[in-house]
Amino acid sequence: MGKTLKGYFFWTHARGSFHYDVMVTLILAFIFATPHLWNYGDKPTPISGFAGPIVVVSDNGRGLLVTVNASDVHVAANADEAVIRKALHRAIEPVTGDAVFVMHWETVNGPDGEPMEWHVHVRR
Repeated sequence: MGKTLKGYFFWTHARGSFHYDVMVTLILAFIFATPHLWNYGDKPTPISGFAGPIVVVSDNGRGLLVTVNASDVHVAANADEAVIRKALHRAIEPVTGDAVFVMHWETVNGPDGEPMEWHVHVRR
């Protein structure tokens, strides 16, 4: 029994033998069964339809300037800075990816005084 287990551990069984087939079967079972048994957290980010285009341009070598429609940013009017930063990051993530940091932002108001779009300065 010890010799067989040692052969499994060091992968010394000959190809095509019964024990080799058992090892391969166990590996394949692990690969295909584990995603159903525990959550790896690798679900893709759901992309909903955007109200307007998201424009990404260079910020003169300091990072990127992302312009996003105000209706795509879901944040309360009296939200604090951390909540706004998180909402902006979530709104631009489908375009810029997760590896950006929101540095600062400005709002462009429409004729009625309501925010029309956000100008978000980000760095990678």
